[in-house]
Amino acid sequence: MRAAAGSAPVSAPPWWRPSIAGASLQRAIEAAQAKERCALATYLPVGYPDRIRGMDALHLLARTADVIKLGVPHPDGAFDGPVIKEASRTALAEGFRMEDLFAAARELSANSASSAAALLVTSYWQPIRAYGPARFTAQAAAAGISGVLVPDLPIEEARPWLDAARSAGLAAIPLVSPRTAPGRLAAITAAATGMVYAPATDGVTGNGGPISPRLPGLVAHLRSLTHLPIAAGIGISTPAQARTAATWADLVVIGSAVIRRMHAQPNAPADAAAAAARAVTDAIRHTPRTAD
Repeated sequence: MRAAAGSAPVSAPPWWRPSIAGASLQRAIEAAQAKERCALATYLPVGYPDRIRGMDALHLLARTADVIKLGVPHPDGAFDGPVIKEASRTALAEGFRMEDLFAAARELSANSASSAAALLVTSYWQPIRAYGPARFTAQAAAAGISGVLVPDLPIEEARPWLDAARSAGLAAIPLVSPRTAPGRLAAITAAATGMVYAPATDGVTGNGGPISPRLPGLVAHLRSLTHLPIAAGIGISTPAQARTAATWADLVVIGSAVIRRMHAQPNAPADAAAAAARAVTDAIRHTPRTAD
């Protein structure tokens, strides 16, 4: 959202016309900035630890987080660490079906206490391809979802997905890497809508490592390529790490940290999820921002 000094950010693709659902992501980030803090997104696989308790957790998370990332469970996601993999397998064992994703989004959108949070989805490509991209995006937009991150879909193979997302008015959010060649990174950001997702640590989700020293430079480079907000996630495990990432990013994402708290309190997983979100929100409030 903030451009690097002296740069000319790339404008949105000329065909991009966000729907009301897509615009809610920008509104959520701007609302957080008006409160003098970076925005917070929380991730949870739909159906974890089961449908009822999972929905309870999502409703409570939506009262604190600015953005809710609904995960499509995958048993062996390439970017997922053991915490998210196990949570996804639990949700699948509980009977998750893609229709549950849209039902969860509709329920959150219809609830006055939860509807202020923008809704995003993270899914690997195989479940979307099996469901049908056009069918998936149409149902996602109708359910109030703002955008979708497909972390394992290369830009060279993404045109059918980008076309389907465009037609439905959904943001197509890429996951980028500091190791990506400059020309390819420019192509990825030029095709992006909604925001760009940058890895906060080196490794898979929930890895427990430090914030990557590459993050500041990557965010600065991304701001020279795009006007879109920059999110930082993957491996943010503590409020202190979230605060560090928030000095550069427009939005920080936590997932494994939420699931760990839920797993540690099986008798009250929704309350545990909400406590994890509140701890991060408190940490990133009034975070000093770097000059871009």
